Amino acid sequence: MLVVSLGRINVSSVCAKTRKCFSSKSHLHTFTPASVSHQKFPEDPMICTNELPQISSEAPAHWKMVLQGIRQMRSSADEHQPVSREKAADTVPPKERRFAVLTSSLLSSQTKEHVTRGATQRLGENDLLTADAMDKADEETIKKLIYPVGFYKRKASNLKKIANICLLKYDGDIPSSIEELLLLPGVGPKIAHLVMIVGWNNVQGICVDTHVHRICNRLGWVSRPGSKQKTLTPEETRQALQRWLPKEEWVPINTLLVGFGRAICTPLRPHCGDCSVNRFCPSAFKETSSLSSKSKRFTSNKKP
Repeated sequence: MLVVSLGRINVSSVCAKTRKCFSSKSHLHTFTPASVSHQKFPEDPMICTNELPQISSEAPAHWKMVLQGIRQMRSSADEHQPVSREKAADTVPPKERRFAVLTSSLLSSQTKEHVTRGATQRLGENDLLTADAMDKADEETIKKLIYPVGFYKRKASNLKKIANICLLKYDGDIPSSIEELLLLPGVGPKIAHLVMIVGWNNVQGICVDTHVHRICNRLGWVSRPGSKQKTLTPEETRQALQRWLPKEEWVPINTLLVGFGRAICTPLRPHCGDCSVNRFCPSAFKETSSLSSKSKRFTSNKKP
């Protein structure tokens, strides 16, 4: 059976590689948000942009240099991360894999990655990562297994409802479109796009979590339609970002900015002095910076 740990997309797991959880009962494979960008798909993901609103498609200045600079900062961090050598189990039935993806995605909301991973693994160890098994399971049992994920009581109830819907409408599989996924209880745009990418190999949009939302606004990359005001929600950020960001960046940008947001461009006291692209950031040093961050602005003319 498959265990999918998606963390906070941020997606969820900065610079983590695809990892394998250990179980004596079965093959348990863990996907982190970062693994979305590292996965090798059999063919190019299908991309659809029909639902995008008419927002200015003009790309911000220096965005390529900023992304390259962030990649270099994250690459340095990657060098200190352990890389699993284990291979994914390839005997998992597609339906079971997709239901595990959906389950872990739902659990990941408002929950740290290691907590999501543990909860999903416990469900797997108890053979509850199929729609049929989840539908038959006692809700109290599910609560105990997924605790302490955020809003675990509500999520246990939603998992039961989702399992029943998947059985009745999709023969135990999960919905294969954004529109249908959004009809499931507890599933919002970020989760829906993540499930489409990981579960169906179908990139229909960017996974925007709080890190991506915050950083894009700090960089001045997004704004509300018809104004220069900051976007108010991750969904507004997704729509604005997709109007100009090249499609080949739609998947990797989540992993990249989540890692950057956890290590340097933090929600409170950002480490602006440690950021090599701060000269391109209109928000640099305008918020209370971390005391450990060097108070200097990078002024080199060299490309990051």
